[in-house]
Amino acid sequence: MASKFGIALRSWCKRSAGRKIFDIVVGLFALAGFAIIGAWAVYQLGLTNNKGAEDRNSRYMLSVSEMKRLDDDDYTPEQVQQRWMRQYLKLAVFSKFFPTNAQLITTAAQYGHDPMLVDRMIAASGIYIEDMSEFNSLLKEVEAVMNRHPQQQSPNVIPWMGGVEWPALKNAIVRDKALIIEAGRLTGVEPRLIVGCLIGEQIRLFNTNRENIKKYLGPVNVLNVQSQFSYGVNGIKISTAKAIEDHLKDPASPYYMGSRYEHLLDYTVEGKAQEDERYNRLVDYRNHLYSYLYTACILHQTMLQWKRAGYDISNRPDILFTLFNVGFAQSVPKPNPVCGGSHIKIHGETYTFGAIGFDFYYSGELVEDFPFWRQHFIPGDKELTDEEIAYIQGSMSDCKRPPRGWEYVKKDSVSSTQPVETPYYVEEEDEYAGTYANE
Repeated sequence: MASKFGIALRSWCKRSAGRKIFDIVVGLFALAGFAIIGAWAVYQLGLTNNKGAEDRNSRYMLSVSEMKRLDDDDYTPEQVQQRWMRQYLKLAVFSKFFPTNAQLITTAAQYGHDPMLVDRMIAASGIYIEDMSEFNSLLKEVEAVMNRHPQQQSPNVIPWMGGVEWPALKNAIVRDKALIIEAGRLTGVEPRLIVGCLIGEQIRLFNTNRENIKKYLGPVNVLNVQSQFSYGVNGIKISTAKAIEDHLKDPASPYYMGSRYEHLLDYTVEGKAQEDERYNRLVDYRNHLYSYLYTACILHQTMLQWKRAGYDISNRPDILFTLFNVGFAQSVPKPNPVCGGSHIKIHGETYTFGAIGFDFYYSGELVEDFPFWRQHFIPGDKELTDEEIAYIQGSMSDCKRPPRGWEYVKKDSVSSTQPVETPYYVEEEDEYAGTYANE
């Protein structure tokens, strides 16, 4: 056998180089063919199948999945809130051992809108925790401390939010949510800041002319439009509106917002007719977009004025609300500004305009509708499109408006037969008493 192989080898060695290469190539193809056929046979016979096995934690996983969801039972809002608080407590303890997982679980539970998800996720993590006794022991200690203090059924920690007008005002604001968010987008201003100014004006208006305005704010949850000296839902003076428009056009102004915004408040008419259009924008009680645009511009312009003077107040809502209230004339950049503004008396307590806006901003109220922006002012890098400008200019409704100058009419000269659609309330020596209520 060995001699035959040796003879064959000597014979093959005598062949030409080309023939040898050919023989080698043919041999390699043959081996490849055998390998492919062999692999196919192994696959067909099922020799490569992984039959698997039951996971040793299968029963534990089942118990995690069977834990009840919050919506499986009929919980009251108070019970849901208490459940959330307990879950946050549990997460605080869990974070002492596994901070990364605690953070992930917190985020997931908030997105899932189910506090019971915390229990499931912590239990699921328990698969890899050999000893949960230390965690359980610390949790019991913390819960014991919390249980020593009974749950207090206290009213809202912010006193002025405890009145009947606040729920009605919230509903009215949410009805304008789309307009407020759009105004924020068009001006690069956080909508929550716009709402803070709105609340200060509406709360002041409500408490100045309480008996009249509660007929509208309370039953139908609509915002009230001022139309005496200051106009609209945010109480913008005509002179202030004109100053805002001028700042938009003047690159040399410390209030200049940039080229993107130059045509934000352009008019559809020229000359003297612009005065009427400006007035109509502000007293429009069906569409408040212009009120919010002017408000946002005041916030953005005063922020830029202070920033260019070396003082960044973009993260000071209390100062921004105060400056909105006191006006451009009193906006003087300086170190260490203080919160203040008009005094507003609510339920026997006196607040400043800036403090009311500050209270709302950090209260968490309406946060789902008006969330916090990471950056409160976003400079625009693109010009407003013709479509956006047309949308703004077409936003005014065709509602009836009080004639210009009626705010100077004496109280006894107002007709007692004035239609309900346009109720006028004029009180002497009260700058904000005149109202033009929404339908």
